[in-house]
Order: sequence, then structure tokens, then C-alpha cells
Amino acid sequence: MKKHKWTIQEQGLFLKNTGDLLARGYPLSEALESLMHQLPQKRRHEISQCLYQLKEGFPFYQILANMNFNNNLIGYVFFAEQHGGLASAFLEGSEMVLRKGKDLEKLKKLMTYPVFLMFITAFLFIFVDKVLLPRFSSLFVSMQLQPNFFTKAVYLFGDLLPLFILISLFGLISLLFYYFFRFRNLPPIQQKKIIVKIPAGGHFLRLYYTHYFSVQLSYLLNGGLSIHEALSLFEKNDKQPFYRALGVAVKTKLREGYRLEDILTSYPFFEKELANIIRHGQKNGRLDQELTFFSRHCLNKMEEKTEKLLKLLQPLLYMFIGFLIVSMYLAVLLPMFHLLEGF
Repeated sequence: MKKHKWTIQEQGLFLKNTGDLLARGYPLSEALESLMHQLPQKRRHEISQCLYQLKEGFPFYQILANMNFNNNLIGYVFFAEQHGGLASAFLEGSEMVLRKGKDLEKLKKLMTYPVFLMFITAFLFIFVDKVLLPRFSSLFVSMQLQPNFFTKAVYLFGDLLPLFILISLFGLISLLFYYFFRFRNLPPIQQKKIIVKIPAGGHFLRLYYTHYFSVQLSYLLNGGLSIHEALSLFEKNDKQPFYRALGVAVKTKLREGYRLEDILTSYPFFEKELANIIRHGQKNGRLDQELTFFSRHCLNKMEEKTEKLLKLLQPLLYMFIGFLIVSMYLAVLLPMFHLLEGF
């Protein structure tokens, strides 16, 4: 039977419902059997295959990987199977994914109309700049009328637009070359160090990496593991090369005598506050709880910043489009008013 790719929303809801049933005392196999009857027909065969693989002894994270689930969700399941807190980890992972999905949906809704308006404005601008305005300009020059501010603005934008498109294309091609021939061959940790330097999205990524590392480490510590044992599990996570490399690197530095908080401070893809949280948690003996609280703080902070960004983007687009439309109209109308005043 043909496999249908699960959307990120479907993955999040599936994991959330599974976590809800596990929290009520269901074993994993019974939870999946119960969910199978609530899912569409195209998903039932996949869940039945999932149940078969569970009975054969396959780990659940591996089964989800075979179903092409999101790597971050697979990571949640991998760590959950190590520390035993399946229900809470499933709910935490699904909450993170569903929040991300909601933010993307908000962004799509906010951007759909402005993007459509931009296309209409671009068509109108090309018509005014290439057809209408040159004809009027020749008339205005013969009447010895000086170009006004809006006429100059339209012509300037028309001259800069091709240059902007060329620069954008050149930049995109350069980024693609850099990615395929350089970036993807770098070690995972080095890749993340470069990514978080991106001006627009770097801080969001830093919050996300901090949230994910904090919540997984807190679960493992809460399950009775030491920091060294927890990092060993990070090292075994073959589905997430970055966290696997991170586990190896941090363990190596711990053996060399460095403190955990100092090691994490040296990584630019983590929030600086993480070191203080670890230091404080080690002093009061509640490191797992401190990390749990801090991970939620990072998630809430990401959501707040996303809301602010969405509220800023739409007005800026409308202002730019509005200025361009007003400039096009006034570039034509103002000289005509001057001509009418002369009669």
C-alpha cells in the first residue's frame, strides 16, 4: 500500500493523543490500537504496521523514523524511551511541534493578502513606469515642467529594481554554492555556530536549541541518570547528528576537567542564561526542575518574539505598498494639475 506523508500537524496531534492515552495508564501498544480506530483509512495500515514492528521488538523512535516523522519528534521519542517518561515527553514534543505549526499558519494568513497585493502593485508599477509615465514625461518636458518628487521616486525605484533582482539572484546562487560545496561538509557543531549568526533568525534558533537541549537533559536527569550518563545517550542518538556530536564534545571536555556550565557558555548556539541555570541547579540539587522551567521559558520567549515579528511585518509591507501606489498616482496627477493651472 502506498505511504502518505504525514503533515507536521498530523505528527504533532498523533504524538499528543498517544501521550494523553499513556498518561491515563495505557501501554504503548494499546494506545496505538485505540488511536488506529480514530484515524483516517489511509493511516490505519501504517499504524497496524507500527504495531507489528513493536511486537517484533523495534524501538518506537526507529518506527517513527521509518514513517518519515520529523527528526525533532523522533529525538523526543528516542530520549523518552531511555528515561521512561513517555507520556510527558510525547506531550512536550507535540506541544512544541503544534506551536510551530500554528505560528507558520499565522504567518501564511498574515502574508497571503500582502503578497497578492505586491504582485498586483508590481504589475501596475511596470505599466506606469514603462508605458504611461514615459508618454506623460515627454509632454511635461515639452511644457518645461520640472519632475516632482514622486516622479523621481518612481523612476528611481524602476532603475533600482533590476539591480536588486540581480543582486538577490547572485546572493541566492552564492548561498547554494556555499551550502553544497562547503556548509554541508562541515561538522554539525560548526554548522550550528554559523547558522545562529544569521541576523534575522539566529536568536530564534538559539532559543530553540537551548529549549530542546534543556528539556531532554532535564528528562534524563529526572529519570535518575547522571550528567555523564545523559550525555552518553545524546551520543547514541543517531537520528540527530548535531546532538550526537554535542554529546561527544561535552563529554570530552568534562573529562578534561572543564565544568558543564563553562562548556555550554562557549557554544554560541545556546542562550547565555543556560550556564547560570545549570550552576544554580547544581547548587540547590534541583537541576532537572530548573532545566524544565528554563526550557518552557525559552519556548514562551520564542512564541512572544514570533508574535512581535508577525505584527511588525504586515504593517511594514502595507506602508511600502501604499507609498509605491501613491507615488505612481501623484507622479502622473501632479504635473497634470500644474498644466490645468496654466490654462
